[in-house]
Amino acid sequence: MRVPPFIFALLVSLSPVAEAATTVPVHWVQLGPGGAAELRAVAVGPSCPDVTVDGADYRMAVRAAPDANFPQNLCAITLPSGARRAVFQGEAIPLPKPAPTRIVIIGDTGCRILNKNIQACNDPEQWPFATIAREAAGLNPDLVIHVGDYDYRESPCPEGNTGCAGVVWGDNWASWKADVFDPAAPLLAAAPFVFVRGNHEECSRFGPGWLRLLGPLAVTPGSACTENIAPYAIPLTNMTLAVLDDASAPDVNAPANLVQVYRGDLKAIAALSPAPVWLATHRPISGYVRAPLGITAGGNQTLLAAITADGFPKSIELMLAGHIHTFEAINYSGTLPPQLIAGNGGDTLDTAPADLSGVNIGGLPVASGLSEPGFGFLLLTKSAAGPGWNVDVYNVHGQKERSCTYSDRKITC
Repeated sequence: MRVPPFIFALLVSLSPVAEAATTVPVHWVQLGPGGAAELRAVAVGPSCPDVTVDGADYRMAVRAAPDANFPQNLCAITLPSGARRAVFQGEAIPLPKPAPTRIVIIGDTGCRILNKNIQACNDPEQWPFATIAREAAGLNPDLVIHVGDYDYRESPCPEGNTGCAGVVWGDNWASWKADVFDPAAPLLAAAPFVFVRGNHEECSRFGPGWLRLLGPLAVTPGSACTENIAPYAIPLTNMTLAVLDDASAPDVNAPANLVQVYRGDLKAIAALSPAPVWLATHRPISGYVRAPLGITAGGNQTLLAAITADGFPKSIELMLAGHIHTFEAINYSGTLPPQLIAGNGGDTLDTAPADLSGVNIGGLPVASGLSEPGFGFLLLTKSAAGPGWNVDVYNVHGQKERSCTYSDRKITC
């Protein structure tokens, strides 16, 4: 019997061998070397989706194929320079602005689970990254700089601990989704990101996942994890943002081989661009915590040794970092530029002296400086009255705790 054409078409459409649709649970825009804007998407299905830019459709390509820990395609495409509007999955996506005037800085956002060091990931008061991301997104940033340390779920939740019961762990998609992409969703939708590598993204921890999902290098199947990524520049109209991977620079000692690595990286940054350059790292050259017995500790011995040998690039006018889980604003004595530390985005907090003026660790004296306790983030807003920037310190609930200014290589609070 001959099957009518319309019935045949219906049977084909219902056939189990028809290609499944691709769904995209997560997507974001990030800036990489040279300032290239890249749309990335985790895609569940057989193919990568399209993005529409200024009315033209472009097919994304597979950046990383599925594997045992990441069972989805990671798709990516470099967006055309100067694009005015891009639509992905029916929604407009944030495009980079050549001269961003509202910059959120956030860091150390994951929820810590390591043996007996347990944070209550199920309690938004004790792990407030989702709240912070929502509040930061509400301030309409043009750019977000994440200064590293994304995933802290290194061991299983102990049996009987209700604060982290059911929490996934390890360098895999479930863990990255829970610690990063789910809580960060409002902020990922609000603005393009710059992703700095943290020490939790070392190869022995979450490095393979970071390089796959957020890293600036191409993913080569079967290749070894890269311990150090060469510094790169993101040119903006207001400044050049230089990104330094200091994830592997030990704080308390200075191995000769790594001192040489970072001497080379700093020399490369000196040649990247003329001033003004803002340096984005994870580990600060020198930031401070309150150690046992009331002692103030701090300073990255590897980086301090590197700049002792060769000096510090004169083009750098401001340093941005995390790693220390608090907010700090530091003006160093001498010629070193000031430092902003924003490592209070969600992980267990550190304590630091409220007044950092006069601290001298590792031969790097502080002319003036302070810390601010509590979870939160920073918003840097370009001053309408001159070349400087307003530096506003926000708490977990989006309330402004402190206002500072940055201008002419000095932070004033």
